[in-house]
Amino acid sequence: MDRKLNIALAYNLKKGGLKENPDDEAELDEISTVNSISDAIKEMGFNVDLIEATAEFVTKITEKKFDMVFNFAEGLKGRGREAQIPAFLNLMGIPFTGSDETTLAVGLDKALCKRILGYENILTPKFQLFTSSSQKLNKKMKFPLIIKPNAEGSSKGINDMSVVNNEEELLKSLEFIINRYHCDALVEEYIVGREFTVGLIGNGDRLRVLPIMEIIFKDPDTKFYSYRVKSNTGIDTNMECPAPIDKKLEKKIQKVAYEIFNILNCRDVARIDFRYSEDGKLYFIEINPLPGLVDGYSDLTTIAKADGMTYNNLIQNILEEALKRECINL
Repeated sequence: MDRKLNIALAYNLKKGGLKENPDDEAELDEISTVNSISDAIKEMGFNVDLIEATAEFVTKITEKKFDMVFNFAEGLKGRGREAQIPAFLNLMGIPFTGSDETTLAVGLDKALCKRILGYENILTPKFQLFTSSSQKLNKKMKFPLIIKPNAEGSSKGINDMSVVNNEEELLKSLEFIINRYHCDALVEEYIVGREFTVGLIGNGDRLRVLPIMEIIFKDPDTKFYSYRVKSNTGIDTNMECPAPIDKKLEKKIQKVAYEIFNILNCRDVARIDFRYSEDGKLYFIEINPLPGLVDGYSDLTTIAKADGMTYNNLIQNILEEALKRECINL
């Protein structure tokens, strides 16, 4: 190609100020992360424009001819918010990195995603979706249970009281999620065991599973990856990557992660969370086809580093995969 590619970055920034919940902006980015991604792409010799995914995005993205949009916009409102920018880009015929609007919408809706994967025989904990705290718990559900917002990421709404052991605790947790986060609550059986997260990069024959990371909790009373724990990475947890597991378990996790990526039609990159129970069963917990890219904080950046990638390498690999998928020559 005899000209520089024009790349736009689509993102959403933290705004600060008083919020209803301390984690309301957990999924949004700081301008420092946007600049880091921009620098990584500029290192490839491309032109980069920063366009925040606000109401003005529609006008700004059409003012110039872009070869590709590097999309890490979380959206601002609604169950399908992560799908809003990709849907518009598809409408306008503008290529973008990462999964399309359908995969992003399914991935964010935890219950819907579990139903689809359950149909494909991917093991996931028994679950029930609550639209009201007055609903009755299915008799097949067994305590302990974990409660979380159905369509949130970054461990939003998951706190030290999210695992409940009786009806009274369940009601209290349901009311908290539904009233404070204004969304349905996902209730699923809590799986006692080890926690793993898996990063994947590529498409088709180029798809590869990155080194598996285990989240090891330092405090024996801490049993899951809450927002507080995630915010104190390195203090409350050890991130072991590659995970200290045998080859048999490693291959099993890789195989299931690969299957999930393809069942959901993910593209370019994704991160998948698992629980491995004490009786040797691997449970899918959730997927993030729009994983965080905060250097030194987001799980995918830690996994990439264990794979020998620098932060710039990670960003460049994601973009290169999208360009190859779209048959755009470098």
